Amino acid sequence: MTERNRIEYHEQQLSIAIEVGDRAGQGRAYANLGIACHCLGQFQQAIEYYKQHLSIAIEIGDRAGQGRTYGSLGSAYRSLGQFQQAIEYHKQDLSIAIEVGDRAGQGRTYGNLGIAYRSLGQFQQAIEYLKQSLSIAIKVGDRAAQGCAYCSLGVAYGSLGQFQQAIEYHKQYLSIAKEVGNRAKQGHAYGNLGSDYTSLGQFHQAIEYHKQCLSIAIEVGDRVGQGRTYGSLGNAYGSLGQFQQAIEYHKQDLSIAIEVGDRAGQGCAYGNLGVAYGSLGQFQQAIEYHKQDLSIAIEVGDRAGQGRTYCNLGNAYKILGQLQQAIEYYKQCLSIAIEVGDRAVQGRAYGNLGNAYLSLEDFEQSMKHHKKSLSIAIEVGNRADEGRAYGNIGSVYKSLGDFQGAIEHYKQSLSIAKEVGDRSGEGYTYGSLGRAYFFLKQFQQAIEYYKQQLKIAKEVGDMVLKGYSYQCLGETLMFSGSLDEAVVHFRFSVKTCDTIRGSFISEDAWKISFHELYVSSYRYLCRVLIALQKTDEALYAAERGRAGALLDALKIKYGLTSLSPISNETEEDFAYLLRNISFLTMFIALDKETISLWVLGKKTNAIFRQTVIKSGGAHEDPFGALLKASLKKIGAGRDVRCENRSLDVLSDKSTSSTRGDDKTSIPSHENIDWLQPLHDIVFGPIEDLLDGDELVVVPDGALCLAPWTALSETLRIRIIPSLTSLKVIRDSSSEYHSKTGALLVGDPCLRTVTDKWDKPIYEQLEFAKKEVEMIGKLLNSQPLTGEAATKEEVLRTIDSVALIHIAAHGGKEAGEIALAPNPGWQSKTRIPTEEDYMLKMSDLQAIKLTARLVVLSCCHSGQGEVSSEGVVGMARAFLFAGARSVLASLWAIDDEATMVFMECFYQHLRVGESASTALQKAMKCLRYSDDFCAPKYWAPFVLIGDDVTIEFDVNR
Repeated sequence: MTERNRIEYHEQQLSIAIEVGDRAGQGRAYANLGIACHCLGQFQQAIEYYKQHLSIAIEIGDRAGQGRTYGSLGSAYRSLGQFQQAIEYHKQDLSIAIEVGDRAGQGRTYGNLGIAYRSLGQFQQAIEYLKQSLSIAIKVGDRAAQGCAYCSLGVAYGSLGQFQQAIEYHKQYLSIAKEVGNRAKQGHAYGNLGSDYTSLGQFHQAIEYHKQCLSIAIEVGDRVGQGRTYGSLGNAYGSLGQFQQAIEYHKQDLSIAIEVGDRAGQGCAYGNLGVAYGSLGQFQQAIEYHKQDLSIAIEVGDRAGQGRTYCNLGNAYKILGQLQQAIEYYKQCLSIAIEVGDRAVQGRAYGNLGNAYLSLEDFEQSMKHHKKSLSIAIEVGNRADEGRAYGNIGSVYKSLGDFQGAIEHYKQSLSIAKEVGDRSGEGYTYGSLGRAYFFLKQFQQAIEYYKQQLKIAKEVGDMVLKGYSYQCLGETLMFSGSLDEAVVHFRFSVKTCDTIRGSFISEDAWKISFHELYVSSYRYLCRVLIALQKTDEALYAAERGRAGALLDALKIKYGLTSLSPISNETEEDFAYLLRNISFLTMFIALDKETISLWVLGKKTNAIFRQTVIKSGGAHEDPFGALLKASLKKIGAGRDVRCENRSLDVLSDKSTSSTRGDDKTSIPSHENIDWLQPLHDIVFGPIEDLLDGDELVVVPDGALCLAPWTALSETLRIRIIPSLTSLKVIRDSSSEYHSKTGALLVGDPCLRTVTDKWDKPIYEQLEFAKKEVEMIGKLLNSQPLTGEAATKEEVLRTIDSVALIHIAAHGGKEAGEIALAPNPGWQSKTRIPTEEDYMLKMSDLQAIKLTARLVVLSCCHSGQGEVSSEGVVGMARAFLFAGARSVLASLWAIDDEATMVFMECFYQHLRVGESASTALQKAMKCLRYSDDFCAPKYWAPFVLIGDDVTIEFDVNR
């Protein structure tokens, strides 16, 4: 019977009791309704029922009933995080139990008081009450009550970080549960043991216990217990770095909590999902889940839960670098902890604030907060928190350059981690010590500590810590001059990273964000191999670090899943790939001020060149600075906001007359010579190798956003995210990509998309409409324009054509495309939401394209976040979805100039020339024109992917 069924049953009992005038029966029904609501996390409703039962118990003189109800009220207020109120009720329960001579009731109440004081972080007081509860249970021979006391003592010692002691108590609890035949409590004991072993970092052992707990919950039909066990399994798998599995378990937990109406359980599941997504670097998604958790905690009045969620939100914003926002959330957490009197949480909040201030380099505030955290941990007797506080203080000393002070505190932290049996914490502290000795250039000592960290990571099965340990060892060996050993450890690090990434199945964003956490290992491995003059191996290492998520997606799209992922391909496989490249290719790897170049193709061996560019500052990316300066001088509209002009309250313009830019804001008479420094840095070292008229570039870092096609008048240049991804595209079935059909979209009507003053955000694009009408005549295809160019219609048609051409407004950040709003938006909102009209990366990742060529005649369509994947934006999203080739723009483009450019591009495409040839000739057309000769008009266009031709003699 579910809790909802029980509520219906007890409501019927109440109705009958009222009907026959049975006051005692009414009281029992109210008590049972309170218990059912309590189990569902409906704490306020439970309190109302308990108070009605209490009123009747007082009325009929039922002292024992009054006591039990005071106990129930205490438990409900404890669930709300109102611990002082809970204690008051439990003390009233105790007083009555003593008055009526109920020894068993006294024992039960001591147990409840112990749990309440534990919730307040007053662990020693809690243990005293729990031991009194245990003593009474033993005296009266109540084995079940003894089990409950052992359980609560185990949780209390676990809260103190004394996990081995906690395990002993939970094993006694399990033994009694088996003795009395209580399967539900056996499951509960297994769950507690699982949590203890998770805290110890022994995640595989934890998972075994949680699975036993789950099995029993299923057996006895405990849906709430099943859900919470799924949550515990999710936490354990997350600790192992198996984030996909973790998220699946948390979603099962959430599903059950929604099914049974457990609002508190739903909040907890949302919180766990937030933590899991945060571990993947998906902080925006994490924040959304934490906010859902917070909303539920506020709804049910759970003050302690609100504090916990503010802490989680602070952690997410801290990692995002939004430190002031993080500090605000930590302060809210601290305020609630002070309000409810939870000293342990206060200490942790001070620790979080200390870490945030450390990130702000406010060392005085950081040290002040960490010392408060330490003081509270000592006060409440929490050795685990005390150890963490010493570690945090050590990090402040390290940041201040006082490495000896740091080491002293790290050793105190390590000592406590060993004392309480926290193997995972011990491992991380060894890493901190290794880092301190690394900065002291005492590399051998650092290596010893990193090896101990690695040993523990292997022992507890922590894949994330294992990969990081290998990376730190590799880095230390590299700086100590042991290059061959460094190579071995970097290879282990990237192998571990690839193994974890492979567990994400098809989740593109997860793979990207996790890979970025370990990208240093790939770069360091490449650097060391170059230093060892193993440049072919270095190229293989660099390639392994590129576009892994895109490669996985392409193999799935093209039905090539039988092929090994790049992480499992041997160097012999890669060498075979290189030998069969038939076109001149340049592979780039950036490392601080150094640019490494490999020239490949035409079945020759890879030729390696390297040069250094002078940096303007210690923290400046010299290649990014050079690119930015070059683009600024030609007037490229990279920083122009179009799609969000309604948010730009300082602007006196409300619309944009270009596809993402204001034409008057760009200088119009700059010379291509401004791009010469960029040309020299990338082509200068290999000028003698540039044989022929075609070049394929695999760029890196800031150079992913360089206007490659504009850097040479003689070479047809296109770019690819990685060598292997191009091979997969070219090896795809000849039947995969369509040969016929076109989707042409131009000048979508956006007049209903307005700002808060009802002014249109977007201006119509006169020449974009003429552009697609011109292409439509060439292809004998009717374009979608105006109100017909809706997002819904575009997505309906987009997956079955050979050519996609979109001429519209594009977003500055990642090239999102503004289409006409879908029909029916008026029934939902006053103005269309982005979901109604904006074509985003997520829309494309959900479909399968067969287009041979996609032309994104929109501002910023080649923009996005630069990562090891290349540029993560709309252009990549079209490749991800299955497009063979994408033509995109790197900055804001002029409406009329782009129409002229595209007219020339399609004239050459129409006569059978390839996309790269047509692109080169269209650029020359504008370059030598009278009106649009400035580079800003013709230089932004870049071709990504394969070179293709299009058939023009068929209908859409």
